[in-house]
Amino acid sequence: MMDEDIMETGTYHDRPRTFPNMRSKPYTPLIFRILLGINVRVLFILLLLGFGAIFYMGASTSPIIVFVITICILSFLVAIYLMKWVLAKDEGPPEMVQIADAIRDGAEGFIRTQYGTISKMAMLLALVILFIYLFRSTTPQQEAAGMGRTTSAYITVASFLLGALCSGFAGYVGMWVSVRANVRVSSAARRSSREALQIATRAGGLSALIVVGMAVIGIAVLYATFYVWLGVGTPGSMKVTDLPLLLVGYGFGASFVALFAQLGGGIYTKAADVGADLVGKVEQGIPEDDPRNPAVIADLVGDNVGDCAARGADLFESIAAEIISAMILGGTMAQRCKIEDPSGFILFPLVVHSFDLVVSSVGIFSIRGTRESGVMTPTEDPMAILQKGYSVTIVLAVLAFGLSTRWLLYVEQAPSAWFNFALCGLIGIITAYIFVWITKYYTDYKHEPVRTLALSSSTGHGTNIIAGVSLGLESTGLPVLVISVAIVSAYWLGQTAGLIDETGNPTGGLFGTAVATMGMLSTAAYILTMDMFGPIADNAGGIVEMSQQPESVREITDVLDAVGNTTKATTKGFAIGSAALASFLLFSAYMDEVSSFSREPFKQVDIAIPEVFVGGLLGAMLIFVFSAWACAAVGRTAQEVVNEVRRQFIERPGIMDYKEKPDYARCVAIVASASLREMIKPGALAIISPIVVGFVFRILGYYTGQPLLGAKVVAALLMFATVSGILMALFLNTAGGAWDNAKKYIETGALGGKGSDAHKAAITGDTVGDPFKDTAGPSLHVLIKMLSTITLVMAPIFL
Repeated sequence: MMDEDIMETGTYHDRPRTFPNMRSKPYTPLIFRILLGINVRVLFILLLLGFGAIFYMGASTSPIIVFVITICILSFLVAIYLMKWVLAKDEGPPEMVQIADAIRDGAEGFIRTQYGTISKMAMLLALVILFIYLFRSTTPQQEAAGMGRTTSAYITVASFLLGALCSGFAGYVGMWVSVRANVRVSSAARRSSREALQIATRAGGLSALIVVGMAVIGIAVLYATFYVWLGVGTPGSMKVTDLPLLLVGYGFGASFVALFAQLGGGIYTKAADVGADLVGKVEQGIPEDDPRNPAVIADLVGDNVGDCAARGADLFESIAAEIISAMILGGTMAQRCKIEDPSGFILFPLVVHSFDLVVSSVGIFSIRGTRESGVMTPTEDPMAILQKGYSVTIVLAVLAFGLSTRWLLYVEQAPSAWFNFALCGLIGIITAYIFVWITKYYTDYKHEPVRTLALSSSTGHGTNIIAGVSLGLESTGLPVLVISVAIVSAYWLGQTAGLIDETGNPTGGLFGTAVATMGMLSTAAYILTMDMFGPIADNAGGIVEMSQQPESVREITDVLDAVGNTTKATTKGFAIGSAALASFLLFSAYMDEVSSFSREPFKQVDIAIPEVFVGGLLGAMLIFVFSAWACAAVGRTAQEVVNEVRRQFIERPGIMDYKEKPDYARCVAIVASASLREMIKPGALAIISPIVVGFVFRILGYYTGQPLLGAKVVAALLMFATVSGILMALFLNTAGGAWDNAKKYIETGALGGKGSDAHKAAITGDTVGDPFKDTAGPSLHVLIKMLSTITLVMAPIFL
């Protein structure tokens, strides 16, 4: 506790500060405690045996799998190097370390509780899936391979649980890195801006490499395990082209965890942020992250559990869903075209993301403290430095993609097909770059839209809200046009690639869009690096403010924080674009699976049928209700925080004069419990809705003589939910990011600066935008993909 003589001086500037411990003892996950308890030699032998088994299965499957696993392991070694490099940096003075410890304790405590809740729900859902699959019908391919219902059920459940476990681990890694890097960035900012930028970037890169590597190696190992266990390729066994359908459970498990992680973390971070801003900045007139604000530790904890842990699980799910859907479509096309060795088309997505790990690593290491002083010149923009790294990554990604298509997609019956698919990948890469640029244009205060929004704040709170809403609505136009052009162009290139089925019809269109999606995600590791950079920089700024460092240090972290807001917004735009393409692929995979189970052609959905049109309406409604519940959850939790912060300011008047300490732990406890409670309702809506709709209309179709009615209605639900979800997510993310950076722009001194009427109006806009950009918006693009994966897994009960 703080010494009484310090409390009586009326100030504790430039004095040692201590902050409350949020837990009674350090928390280490069970798996790490087990590993740490094993003898080093025994652990080394176990690792060798494990890697030996993995490489054996890979060698028994395909040399491509061996290549993928090798690249993933090398990327993990690079991540270990980055971890040692970041952790070797100093943590700064004791007051910084104490604040960082409080943030770390709060984040780890919440993650432990949240993941405990999610794991219980995952086990319950696994039992439901097991029950459904034990009584479902089987496909002709499974019957031909002799795979019974029991085997299929256990495979799907195991895939689901593995996907959930890996997604949870990816989220934990994101949080683990951020709560240790933030204080090191704060310390580096006391010396130079370039060093602080480099540490934040490499810390984000460490998390990104592990997340992407986990997604790739998880699918590769699962594929190889099923290949060896089921004896794929031997007479009377399953064909290799049918194997990717067994991986759908993995994508569903990843989506399930990502949705609840995003919901819980998003509610946590934004409720704490809103509560801290409304009372601290608006009512009390104290700066952001001021140590007198009781909610400031909860706000900083929220950056880690909402923006780092949730985003790690989110991108893991995006990559897993895209890989699995592309593998399914590649196998289907190869089968229709009678390609002699279809493994190249099936494993192509894994190779693309293996090269993603390589090129993104180069991009991360290209950002270096090259100047002797390490200080950026006045004209040197941190965003420009990150963009240079992104440009390096994109150039290398184009070369790697061309090499991958020539290596894996060359077939003698269509010698030029690989070039068409390479162009599809180029379309995807260009689409990703344009998406990043569009989002940057609408959310960076160096451009006209945000400056216009900031100017509207000078005339009041209402005009700020109107301008922000209109900016968000307008921002949906360009991304939709870009996505539309990309889908049509990639489909046309795939159709004209020269691959034809037995009847002479071209069949490469859907695979062309799949390749474009792979191209868009071919720099995913670097994109996630930029995203992780944002919350780490934000936390660093909070630590600097709370430890009362000189203004020059805060100026450096403020610049990095503003850039972080833009990188977070651009990453969300990138994620929405990739979600749109991935959902299109998953929808096609769903139609193929319905055809397999029903043994009837299922090529189109007629929305002129009343029941199907109703399904579409229900899908669109789902998006709006889900968004409303997510935002309302933030509002209700924020109200509890506001009431608590107000109570402390009233009951402890000495807080404002530094004579009494705020009760930070109380706010952390309130936000943690409320966010876990509030995430259940919208999450349950997302999971239950497609299952209930499909089952109800299946029964209705049975009595009206329409055997595929349930599947058709669910297809319409998926289509309408995807379209409305993409538009809603674009609106929410962009409007929220623009409001935030409009406030940051005014805080640079424009339009009266901090404390002005324009600043107060901008804070109101930022408060409104908080649940938009960090709760409802990010959760929506996870929801879109989860709807697709859950319908793939649950398709048998719709028939």
